[in-house]
Amino acid sequence: MLDFELLRTFVAVADCGGFHRAAERLNLTQSTVSQQIKRLELETKRPLFRRTTRSVALTDDGEMLLGDARRLLQFEEAARHRLAAPRLSGTARLGVVEEVASGALPSALGRFAKLHPGVKLEVQIGVSAELIEQLNAGRLDVVFAKRPLGTSKGRLVWREPLVWAAADTFDLIPGAALPLALYRERSVSREAALAALNDNELTWEITYTSPSLTGVRAAALAGLAITPLPVSALIAGLRILGVEDGLPRLPDLEFAIYEKARPDKAAAALAAVLLTLVQGPSRPAI
Repeated sequence: MLDFELLRTFVAVADCGGFHRAAERLNLTQSTVSQQIKRLELETKRPLFRRTTRSVALTDDGEMLLGDARRLLQFEEAARHRLAAPRLSGTARLGVVEEVASGALPSALGRFAKLHPGVKLEVQIGVSAELIEQLNAGRLDVVFAKRPLGTSKGRLVWREPLVWAAADTFDLIPGAALPLALYRERSVSREAALAALNDNELTWEITYTSPSLTGVRAAALAGLAITPLPVSALIAGLRILGVEDGLPRLPDLEFAIYEKARPDKAAAALAAVLLTLVQGPSRPAI
């Protein structure tokens, strides 16, 4: 019989790419996470991770277990909520960035609706800074957004690379200002991109702005400009430009869940479902 607590830790290490990040996500010490993985490897009689001084990667056996572990945890979570959770009612107001809304959000909300049919959902899509402001002002209950760079607030869900994206047919012109397609204002991706360009003393020009991911991605697809995107937001017709193309490396993006100071039961239940069902870059969902 596999221990669900050990499976939950195993999935967190796989999603976060390391023991330290998994410990942050689970609110455990790194030594506790390491001990739990050792216990699971003893129970399964298989090595689940390849460890080096710089990285942690799944073994072949670990890859096979990961999908089963996710399904088992989902079944366990669903059964626990059905049997133990009280019938909830009221309204849960969710703010979410488009990168998440276009991925696993529909399935997560569908799951929540099945668990708590008496709760009405209100969903707003926007830019991280604006959504977090609305949460702080009491107009939203839960926010799923990109963490502002240099902060550690919120409950970390995953990290993923931020990359320069351009059309397959786009050519950089030597000596010319870099044409950029960016969110209009106060975007984590926008701030990271401009800081990286300025730190490397590169010449750039904002030629296209949009309030949405769809808009900046469309500009890149049309060959009008390059744009910073999380790697999960890349689609056919776009390629990654990197340091070999003369562009600076960009920082990883962190996606986190924020809750109001005193969440009611409906909001807390929504945050719990989002944390369980939405996974990081190694996940198939996004």
